[in-house]
Amino acid sequence: MQVDVWSPQIGVLEMSLKSSNNVETNVYALEIEIDAATFEAAQNKAFNKQKGKIQLPGFRKGKVTRKMAENFFGKGWLYEEALDLCFGEAVEDAVKEAGLDMVGTKSADVKEIGENGVTMTVEIFVKPDVEITEYKELKATKKKVEATDEEVAQRIEELKERNARLVSIEDRAVATGDITVIDFEGFVDGVAFDGGKGENYELTIGSGQFIPGFEEQIIGHTLGEEFDVNVKFPTEYTPELADKDAVFKIKLHEIKVKELPEVDDDFAQEAADCDTVADLKKQIKEEIKNHKEHENEKEIEMQLLDKLAENVKGEIPEVMVDNEINGQIRDIDYRLSMQGMNFETYLQYMGMTIEMYKENAKESALKNVKIRLALEKIAALEALDVTEEEIEAEYAKFAEQYGMEVDKIKEVVPVDGLKADMLKERAITFVKENAKVTTARKPRAKKEEAAADAE
Repeated sequence: MQVDVWSPQIGVLEMSLKSSNNVETNVYALEIEIDAATFEAAQNKAFNKQKGKIQLPGFRKGKVTRKMAENFFGKGWLYEEALDLCFGEAVEDAVKEAGLDMVGTKSADVKEIGENGVTMTVEIFVKPDVEITEYKELKATKKKVEATDEEVAQRIEELKERNARLVSIEDRAVATGDITVIDFEGFVDGVAFDGGKGENYELTIGSGQFIPGFEEQIIGHTLGEEFDVNVKFPTEYTPELADKDAVFKIKLHEIKVKELPEVDDDFAQEAADCDTVADLKKQIKEEIKNHKEHENEKEIEMQLLDKLAENVKGEIPEVMVDNEINGQIRDIDYRLSMQGMNFETYLQYMGMTIEMYKENAKESALKNVKIRLALEKIAALEALDVTEEEIEAEYAKFAEQYGMEVDKIKEVVPVDGLKADMLKERAITFVKENAKVTTARKPRAKKEEAAADAE
């Protein structure tokens, strides 16, 4: 069948799919022809890309015609680059015409190439049609959700810390736990060293921010005092200062303490907009329970997805695992770029090579691929679907979330990909709704176990 396809590189691409044969598990061989006119246009495109770099004897760079270059380099010198320009589109359309779901290219064998066009055989990996042995009534366990008095008390302490205020102290000397404001300058053998000076530096006594012995020598001093702190740098310090005695000149400007609020109704109103302490504790308890419920749901989902992966039967093309790993690397690299780093630097910090990372990622990547295939299979078996209205609503949600127009979101997120993601979510919901979830028994204390055994 002759098919005309628009190619961004060369315009209209005329491609013929001559045959499509299943040659081994998950591998199809496609015989494809690219017509003479299309291949000629691709060669012109390839020549125009190279033209500015070509210089022949007696001609200025960029002034050579294609015919002159072919006379010099040979008739087929542009064939390889021209084929590169139309290969992707030709294979993509052949796959579509054959009704296959390609996940990667295995090999390409060019049978003929020249003025009459291209004839080639391309072997592709296709998505496997897996079996899922069990996906209904899968078993999972959830934890019993409760908020203990200790957890509530801990949250209140955190609220107190967040609402604490600093109070200046003028009537006593520095004590452990105080926040001091100091000037300091360090000397070794009477000479100031780089990085040893600070002004109006806020130092909490007992925090261990400075080298051993420094903070302890500030204890007992009062406002306005100027004094020396004598220390010895640790052996593992920087080479120029390691094991050396140093003197720090100190001036104490301020002593402050953190004053925690009383837990009363005023605190409840100010810290959490609750009328009373009792209301505050009730609200905190609900927040803890809701958080635990959410974590429980995620844990249940992971248990069920792990079971789905175990129940997938079928041969998974390795290229799908490779694609999954490469996708993970792209995601990590993107997130790292937001922090001014890249994946290569990340690997250096981790002491890994890219080969080591990929090898370590294989097991989890294979599991992810199996889960995705399982969910797609369930969606098909249960005839799950999403409507056009639901897809549009999802686009509208993305547009609101990212502050973009819907049309711009559609350019970034193809409808086929969005629909596939929505179907997988439907499949997850189906599995969860049909699962057998039991609450895990709370481990008994040793005394209770002994009593039970005695009985």
